[in-house]
Amino acid sequence: MIGYVVLGTNDLPRAAAFYDTLLGEIGLMRQMDFGERGYAWGKNADAVMLCIMTPFDGKPATVGNGTMTAIGVSSRDEVERIHAKALELGGEDEGSPGLRAEGGDGFYAAYFRDLDGHKLDVFTYS
Repeated sequence: MIGYVVLGTNDLPRAAAFYDTLLGEIGLMRQMDFGERGYAWGKNADAVMLCIMTPFDGKPATVGNGTMTAIGVSSRDEVERIHAKALELGGEDEGSPGLRAEGGDGFYAAYFRDLDGHKLDVFTYS
């Protein structure tokens, strides 16, 4: 079972502002503060969290080719709202909201890249 996902950033204040606003749209808040290293968002500290961190080794953060983080929501309206918010905040579109055959019946998803280039998916089976 996944406990948390970490995405690297080279600009923590910019990434934190993006995720504070984006994840706030679905009621997720910062659960952990790692100072200059990063933050973790979730429903609570015992739930699955999304973390934004500067790399521990001090080298520049890079985007993982083929890596994607998926955020589950409860409705198609939320998929559309979160995708639109990500683009409004400066993210890049990687696939407009819609039904996806590869996810099976009822898999409704949208894809975007955050400000650091990480690919994310927001989805629902409703």
